[in-house]
Amino acid sequence: MQTLHAVTLVIPDYDEAIEFYCGTLGWQLAEDVDLGRKRWVRILPPGASDGSLILARADSQQQQAVIGDQFGGRVGLFLRTDDFARDHAAMLAAGVIFEEEPRHEAYGSVAVWRDPFGNRWDLLQLT
Repeated sequence: MQTLHAVTLVIPDYDEAIEFYCGTLGWQLAEDVDLGRKRWVRILPPGASDGSLILARADSQQQQAVIGDQFGGRVGLFLRTDDFARDHAAMLAAGVIFEEEPRHEAYGSVAVWRDPFGNRWDLLQLT
């Protein structure tokens, strides 16, 4: 058996990203280890035990250039929920910017949103 453990998200600042994901969205800070010139920061959505994000601070011009565009302008991250209406309303109330009204597709309910760094996400409840 194999599972996807984590995906790295390049961000401009550790604390700013932790504040958004863990403060605004209520994610869990699973690890925050000081490694000297960088930190190992791993976060998980509420209720998740795996499938985490590694927050990696950009430390070169090349890395800074991809902040918010790691997926070439496409939605590259998918936040699955068991209650779309609840989480959509909570995210709106927390100030999350959605690019569209919720859509109901054959596969489920979805709406595209952006984090403060420009990364495009789907909030998704599968049918």
